[in-house]
Amino acid sequence: MNMEWDKLGFKFIPARANIRYEFANGKWDDGKVYLSYDITLNVASNCLHYGQEIFEGLKAFRRKDGSIGIFRPEENARRLNSSARHLLMAEFPEDKFVEGVKQLVRENIDYVPPYGSGGSLYIRPVMFGTTPQIGVSTATEYTLVLIAVPVGAYYKGGLKPVDACISMDYDRAAPHGTGHIKAAGNYAASLISSKQAKEKGCAVALFLDPATHKYIDEFGTSNFLAITKDGKYVTSDSTSTLPSITNNSLMQIARDMGMPVERRKIPVEELADFAEVAACGTAVVITPVEHIYYGDKVFDYGKEVGPKLQELYHRMTGIQYGEYPDEHNWICLV
Repeated sequence: MNMEWDKLGFKFIPARANIRYEFANGKWDDGKVYLSYDITLNVASNCLHYGQEIFEGLKAFRRKDGSIGIFRPEENARRLNSSARHLLMAEFPEDKFVEGVKQLVRENIDYVPPYGSGGSLYIRPVMFGTTPQIGVSTATEYTLVLIAVPVGAYYKGGLKPVDACISMDYDRAAPHGTGHIKAAGNYAASLISSKQAKEKGCAVALFLDPATHKYIDEFGTSNFLAITKDGKYVTSDSTSTLPSITNNSLMQIARDMGMPVERRKIPVEELADFAEVAACGTAVVITPVEHIYYGDKVFDYGKEVGPKLQELYHRMTGIQYGEYPDEHNWICLV
């Protein structure tokens, strides 16, 4: 295989195989490996009409000692089932999920980028209802597909701050809605705000809480975090934001560094008081923010990546690539 590892971006490049599980008659089967990435789906399938579709995102890394490790797959298993419960979908056994992800990596071992390239094997589990139906109801049959995609370093040459703007016209999720689960519809709802942000020269949209529009919620694709001028790690406390595995991990790393950590409501006016701001998620770990635009206001955090964000990023990726001790047993070796 002739893969140009240094030219990989974050885009769909199919690996060798995917694994599919089917749920019918009240139970999941043992799964099957497929070499094709095409599926056959009834046009009346529940997922196409009523949106029973959820997904996850996690990564496997080729590490400094030559081993391959998956970052916290059991947490993705738990979050997948949290999403499934909320949308009344079939839950998937957590131990079976972890073993399935490990098998997927083994099936695609040659697609795991080499240590030092900054790349990783991105793993996307996606579950959807397949029962053909026209009436509004839950499906009785589901498919879970595990796919793998080799991806490169998101930031070539180091972290690069981006600009963001607060969405003034749209909400990402409704109060008491689906914002706290990883449902496909949440991302569809954020696309129009993302388009508006890009038209203004910004990379991402930042949403306020949908109930009052007084507090910071999260970015269109990732959680919000900030570093205060006195060195505290602050992130949003909201029932309409996704519980980010990356954010939870970064909070623990911050504590390990001796930083106070606060998960709380963040008034939008407090943006003026932060020293560093970032988005965080699986794809990039940390995306530093240079400016946030809010109507005629501009919050400026500087062109250079702040020292706390830089250290958090360095420690997180160091654990993933085996350059730092895995003190919290986050790495699942394949």
